[in-house]
Amino acid sequence: MSSSVSTADISPAASDPAAADAAEPAPVDGWRSGDLPALRAELDRIDDALHDLLMQRAGIVEYVARSAKPAAFRPGREASIIRRLLGRHHGALPSAAVVRIWRELLAGTTAMQGGFSLSVCDGDQAAQLTQLAREHFGALTPLRARATADEALQDVSQRTASVAVLPYPSATETWWLALLHRQSPAHIIGRLPFWAPRPDGAPSGQALVVAATPADASGADRSFVGLQCDDDLTPAGLSSAMSKAGLAQRSMLVLRRPGSPIADVLVEVEGYLGDDDPRLTHLRPLPRHPIVLGCYALPVGTPVR
Repeated sequence: MSSSVSTADISPAASDPAAADAAEPAPVDGWRSGDLPALRAELDRIDDALHDLLMQRAGIVEYVARSAKPAAFRPGREASIIRRLLGRHHGALPSAAVVRIWRELLAGTTAMQGGFSLSVCDGDQAAQLTQLAREHFGALTPLRARATADEALQDVSQRTASVAVLPYPSATETWWLALLHRQSPAHIIGRLPFWAPRPDGAPSGQALVVAATPADASGADRSFVGLQCDDDLTPAGLSSAMSKAGLAQRSMLVLRRPGSPIADVLVEVEGYLGDDDPRLTHLRPLPRHPIVLGCYALPVGTPVR
């Protein structure tokens, strides 16, 4: 059986190779029409350019270190860098990969400015907090595992560790009392994990980071205020006082000591607070002036609780 095809069904591009070439716009990248060796050569060129920029960045960091600028570790500044990069990011590369790449880069350049090490309170067999510390502070940063939060805090106090990674405060995790009662010079400076959503298999714990130097503001922060109040003051009454003072409360932890008329309280509030924030004066009368225990940059991704 024979069949016929109308000339109207045949496009000029199908019948004329020259017309087909003319209909297809020329690639502007210079490599999209290349073969595999050409693509690999282009990747090598990009890798070299990236490496050149990394070395240039390290040179600037080295200059900063030699100029004796204070506070080599700036968690607020690091958080703002990552947020800015995520704000301009587009394309197929996952945002989480950008976070991981820059976290490793920031860890490496922080180490350039002086000995930087971690002390991690991690009695968990799954080592969740150790995994969180590695994820945030880099695979090559020296790390010492401690059985208790007191030991990790002591490392920071004695300057044998730059930062300590501690379990998130709870009714049983009360290490923050050492900061409230001035038994440790440490300040809360970060929260882990710093990015979300979390993929399957990622460490799922929650931790705070403390250091001997205060945190710097990132532009989107939460702060912790420690205070002591009469034991008969209810959480609702204290929340009302916080609101009247203009402090937006996110969470509150109240610890009552048997036989004591004073309760210790940890309050998490929105924003960055300094020790001289005038709003703290509106929380009086209290047995003791409220103390800012530190702050953390809000993690990127899904909102934290």
